[in-house]
Amino acid sequence: MKIKVIAVLLLVTLGILGTWAIVQSSDSKVGADCTFNGKKMYGKVQIVESFPDFKIQIVDSFPDLKVEKVKSFPDSCGRWEFVESFPDFKVQIVESFPDLKVQYVTSFPGLP
Repeated sequence: MKIKVIAVLLLVTLGILGTWAIVQSSDSKVGADCTFNGKKMYGKVQIVESFPDFKIQIVDSFPDLKVEKVKSFPDSCGRWEFVESFPDFKVQIVESFPDLKVQYVTSFPGLP
């Protein structure tokens, strides 16, 4: 009797963990090719107050993308060079309801 109860509890636990893993893996907003809504998530970025390509929230944990601020060569996933004109995309920083959550890092930018 105890073995059957333990087996059932184990199966239920594995089912819950499996479902959680599927939800977590499909919850990523940035694609494996480092794009979001058709825009590459690296390059020259302009911060704007209106008409952004998307809204971001700066977080300390659980980001959708880790971003390294660079002065030149923003040529790989998560490397952003902030500019005042001719951006590759524009972002608005918000406190709630972001399209993406971003964490600033000094190394290893890209997908978490």
